[in-house]
Amino acid sequence: MVNVSIVIPAYNEQDRIVSCLANAVCQSVAPYEVIIVDNRSNDHTCELVERFIANHTDSHVKLVHQDNEQGLIPTRNYGFSVAMGDVYGRIDADCMLKPDWVEVVSDIFDRDPSAMGATGPAVYYDMPAKHLGLEGDNKVRKVTYRADNDKVLLFGSNMAVRASAWEKIKDKVCRDKPDIMHEDIDISLHLLDQGLKTVYSEKMITGVSARRMDTSFSSFRKYMQRFQNTFDAHPNHTRAHDTERTLYALYPALRAFYPIYQKYLNHKNVNPAQRIWSKEQHQIQNH
Repeated sequence: MVNVSIVIPAYNEQDRIVSCLANAVCQSVAPYEVIIVDNRSNDHTCELVERFIANHTDSHVKLVHQDNEQGLIPTRNYGFSVAMGDVYGRIDADCMLKPDWVEVVSDIFDRDPSAMGATGPAVYYDMPAKHLGLEGDNKVRKVTYRADNDKVLLFGSNMAVRASAWEKIKDKVCRDKPDIMHEDIDISLHLLDQGLKTVYSEKMITGVSARRMDTSFSSFRKYMQRFQNTFDAHPNHTRAHDTERTLYALYPALRAFYPIYQKYLNHKNVNPAQRIWSKEQHQIQNH
């Protein structure tokens, strides 16, 4: 079974980092390591990670610092540079991995030696009707998250790259100094440039926050423009479907409903990040 390193870039993530780590280490197959890459956080992120490590000495969680440059891409790159596993999983600091995530990822790369990148769908843990939300996200990603005649694009909150593949593209990926691109799609297109295979698995599931919808339309539109900006930077690649069209259609309803549901969760004193995989975690802990 291939070893999976989980790399988590973090900047001021004190609200979710402990839950993220708890989900990353409570797995049916233990990750080889979990690397938090702090990028100049000025809140309690590092303190909370250090406390988690002290309380979970056998969990192989590591805290490293990337202080040379502010930004997700240099922070991600630094995390990959220190990771020691056969596969590098990359998630965000507010992501809650399903408890079989490492097992699923290991199986993907074990069963298909030609697979160099893998991704899957997301369930939105801070929204209701999670089962329907997962089905919808799965359909959108299977249909629209594609390039060059149905080749898979990786999703940054839920992706894994074989270490040997990263070695081939690490000096080629875009630095994106203006910060106008989607770094996950950029990685995907560089993998495709090298003729490296990317795959999609419905079983590779993570929980993510829908907080992106709780922004002004101008901010949301700027974020959506990153799709086209990334493809503009890679003119030799094409796409048949614009993912952002689907997201634009969903935005009004989710923008209106998201804050209402957060008030409901607060009223019920529910932490959705802790609750999302509680049943599966209980089964693992009592196995």
